[in-house]
Amino acid sequence: MGHAGNKSRSRMKHVVASTRGTGQQGAVSLQVLVLMIPVFLGFMGFAVDLGRLYLSRAELQTAAQAMASAAAGRLIGTDQSTTDAADAARRIVETGTGYGNKYDFGSLVIGETTGGFTSEIVDPTFYATAAEASGEGEAAANGSGEVTGTLAKHVRIELTGETPLTFWRFLSLAQEGKVAVRVRAAAGVSAPVCTACGIEPIAVAAIDATDTTDYGFVANTRYTLGYSCTGAPIPQPLPGSTARVPYVILNRSNDQLSVFAADDQQLFRVGAQGLIPSTTSALACFTVGTDEQIWATASTLACNTNRVQPAITNFLCGLSTRMDNSLVQGCTNIAEIDSLNSLYTYDSDLTDLDDYTAYTGTLRRIITIPIVDALNPTGTMNILAFRQFLVQPLQNTAGISTNDPNGRITASYIGSVMPLRQGKTGSCGVTGPGKVVQLR
Repeated sequence: MGHAGNKSRSRMKHVVASTRGTGQQGAVSLQVLVLMIPVFLGFMGFAVDLGRLYLSRAELQTAAQAMASAAAGRLIGTDQSTTDAADAARRIVETGTGYGNKYDFGSLVIGETTGGFTSEIVDPTFYATAAEASGEGEAAANGSGEVTGTLAKHVRIELTGETPLTFWRFLSLAQEGKVAVRVRAAAGVSAPVCTACGIEPIAVAAIDATDTTDYGFVANTRYTLGYSCTGAPIPQPLPGSTARVPYVILNRSNDQLSVFAADDQQLFRVGAQGLIPSTTSALACFTVGTDEQIWATASTLACNTNRVQPAITNFLCGLSTRMDNSLVQGCTNIAEIDSLNSLYTYDSDLTDLDDYTAYTGTLRRIITIPIVDALNPTGTMNILAFRQFLVQPLQNTAGISTNDPNGRITASYIGSVMPLRQGKTGSCGVTGPGKVVQLR
């Protein structure tokens, strides 16, 4: 009995000791758990909050770059260009259509306060040089600073936005459950393009080939562009213009089109919008230094015939959509013209302008055309550069004459003010229009 009691007491002591040890181990485990909670939250913060921050920053940066590109496309050398550029930038993030850029998985509106999270669009700033816009280099430090109107060629966009936090809220810098993100983007006009895409396929010869800036044309001077013809009498300039400058239509007939592909439809389309987009660069672009020929159906006639080929009328019918969307004489013969005509809207500014800088329209009246060494309707012509004109309305009208017997239109020379939608820069050594490029 004594021996059994001793065994019982021994087991009891062992149980008590074991329980005490388990309790001590539990206390240590609890302490370790408490210590590990911040570490756990920190790792979760890296996994969730940091990823969310990077995503929000990327979304804001994408929006800023899109805004900068849209704004730069409206820097066209007019007095109102910076105002229009700022409006174009804000339309990228407007939410009225439901398609504006947002951030944080599309839940937060850029430039507004949404559920306690604030985003701000800093007013765009405009600069004459790329270095000033990007805020880099000696030019940024010593440059003339911000500019407006006709001098602006580059734009800087800055956005801020607050991003929600989940696991990092315990940190002192994020106790409000959010952190601010700031991004910057800049865009502007590139160096002159050597290849221009989407431009108008009419060409004029240089008045003065030794003048590699304006090729003999004078800014804000109104010219009559008339289709090239042979013999005499040469058609006269339209009223209000200084001289008649002959033009031809360069060949970009596209046999790869599947809709509106007939010759008359293609000519209407290139008149209305410029060269038709194509994955084949040779069909959608022109390149400095290349030899070109006229559009096959746009051959020239004798000047005394008092008429032009139907191809010229088809082109002018398309061009007229930039000034007036009502069908005019000679245009109803184009196949499916009603459907084609409905695709285009006319410019918002149809004013007869003596000074281009007062133009306030939607860019429809601005045409970019090749300057060639000499017109050669029966052979080849070499492209020297690209220059721009502002199509003017005929006197006492809001449009152009599509049935003019010499295919004449009035246009003011404006140089190289509007950036192109597409093109390629290179080492062709010319001056002229550039395209919109991201600077940062």
